[in-house]
Amino acid sequence: MTTLKTMMAALLAGSLAMTAGGLAYAKVDGQAFDPAKFQEHVAKRVDKALNGTDATADQKKQVADILTSSFKDMKPLHDKRVENRKAMREALQAPTIDPAKIEAIRGEQMKIADASSKRFTKALTDAGNVLNAQQRQAFFKNWSERGHHGKRG
Repeated sequence: MTTLKTMMAALLAGSLAMTAGGLAYAKVDGQAFDPAKFQEHVAKRVDKALNGTDATADQKKQVADILTSSFKDMKPLHDKRVENRKAMREALQAPTIDPAKIEAIRGEQMKIADASSKRFTKALTDAGNVLNAQQRQAFFKNWSERGHHGKRG
C-alpha cells in the first residue's frame, strides 16, 4: 500500500472511530444510554451502509455485533477520558500551575487515545474480514459519507 493510501486509511479509521465512538456514549433524545437501543441503532447503520450490496443478514449482524462489542470495550476508556478532561481543567485553573501534573494528564490522555484507536481499528479489521472486497468498499464509503454530513445514524 502506498504511503498516501496508508494515510487515507488511517484518517478514515480515525474518522470512523470518532463518529462511532461519539455515538456510543451519546444520549438519545435526552434519555440515558440504552444498550439494546444502541445495538439496534448500529444494526440499522450497518444495514444502510451495506445497502445495495449482496451482504447477507448474517454478515450484517456479525458486523453490527463486532462494532457494538468494540463500543462496550471502549466505554471505560471514554469514562477515563472524561475524568482526565476534568482533571486537566482543574489543573489549569489551579492557583499555581503544576507543569508536571499537566504533562502527566496529557500523557494519560494520549495512552487512552491510543488504546481506543487500537481497539476500534481491530473492530474495523474484524468487520472487514466478514465482508468481501466489494461489500467492504461500499460499507466504508457509505458509513463515512454519512458521518461527513454531520448526521448521526
